[in-house]
Amino acid sequence: MRFDLMHPADQLVTVMERIYGYKMTTTSGGNLSVLDDNGDIWITPAGVDKGSLTREDIVRVSQSGEITGQHRPSSEWPFHSILYKRRPDIKAVLHAHPPALLSFSIVRKIPDTMLIPNADIICGEVKMADYDVPGSAELGLAIAKVFDTGVRTVMLENHGVVVGHTDIFSAFMAFETLDFCARLEINARMLDKPKPLNEEKIEISRKKNNACLEEFTADKYSSEERGARSQMSALISRSYHQELFTSTQGTFSMRLSDGAFIITPYGVDRKYMRPEDIVRIENEKKEQGKNPSRSVLLHKYIYEKNPDINSVIIAHPPNIMAFSVCDAKFDSRIIPESYIMLRDVKKLPFGSSFMQPKMTADEISLSSPVVLVENDCVIVAGTSLINAFDRLEVAEYSAKAIIAAKQLGNIVKISDDEIEKINKVFNLK
Repeated sequence: MRFDLMHPADQLVTVMERIYGYKMTTTSGGNLSVLDDNGDIWITPAGVDKGSLTREDIVRVSQSGEITGQHRPSSEWPFHSILYKRRPDIKAVLHAHPPALLSFSIVRKIPDTMLIPNADIICGEVKMADYDVPGSAELGLAIAKVFDTGVRTVMLENHGVVVGHTDIFSAFMAFETLDFCARLEINARMLDKPKPLNEEKIEISRKKNNACLEEFTADKYSSEERGARSQMSALISRSYHQELFTSTQGTFSMRLSDGAFIITPYGVDRKYMRPEDIVRIENEKKEQGKNPSRSVLLHKYIYEKNPDINSVIIAHPPNIMAFSVCDAKFDSRIIPESYIMLRDVKKLPFGSSFMQPKMTADEISLSSPVVLVENDCVIVAGTSLINAFDRLEVAEYSAKAIIAAKQLGNIVKISDDEIEKINKVFNLK
């Protein structure tokens, strides 16, 4: 999808639908704007339901201050205008107050973007702006003062966050990633003290490269592959809606009967993944003109070592990932379904998935289908695409239940004797 070719009004409606749809703002909260090539500011209106916004609701404010549209511009449009004047590199501004980021803003702290790789790159340095009255010139100046330091993401004391970027979709990705970091840190703190990555590990992750694969020309697609591409793109979209993926994170792969496999591409927004975006890997070559996920070699080794595994997912959901960024151990023995689906979940050292993919593949099988990698990801394997997806959901929901249970009392796990009975009844060993 060519977002850059969308009309500014359509861009704002599309991004607001995502923000509201994922419970990152309320009916009346938040505002977005885009500066077009003519110098006009397109901005969301004041007092209009964010859950039913249309392109006709978007307001245009010209360079001379003339307002065109059915509504008044957002009451906070002055600080948007100030940012565009003082930061010519900024062409879009996003302001919202999702609960996780709001919780940080009211204790006047900034989420740790060093808990997982790349979050610090996507968000950039994050700073805090002093509190002032919403819509006031003073607030606009307070925000602009922090943006003057060169940052693109600014937390607001007792208010939320503002992101300024080259376009509204890049602003959304930074906003979504910072919100993910906030949720991840909150969840981890309920379990134990979070352990951020140090500079050495961050540098290691930054050197992670795309796999060097030769290309081949795909001149035909079997009905099996077409169906698999359609199913995969639908489940990727579902994963995004279920908050198992973000726009920049999450990989699916699926083995085909001819020995090839298909995999998620690198750098494509997970919400808008289409069947034609997915990459075929055949005889250690990649489909011409496409870049597969950088974890492609790990998927390859898992399939080679496990003929009964037909799908692999790598994801970063905020509840199960909370166990990967602290010393708490995830134990699936909370209800029979969790244990049956997940078994004993191992935790591997950071970097295992991309520095030692063959060794990591050795840790994964249908008797050990879920593995956590410290400060990185969860790896899930299944006999089919839907089986692997089901396991991912169960892992995330189980982790969420454990985190919630921590607030209620001591967790009582299923006993060893009962686990043995489950193993026998379901033939798990």
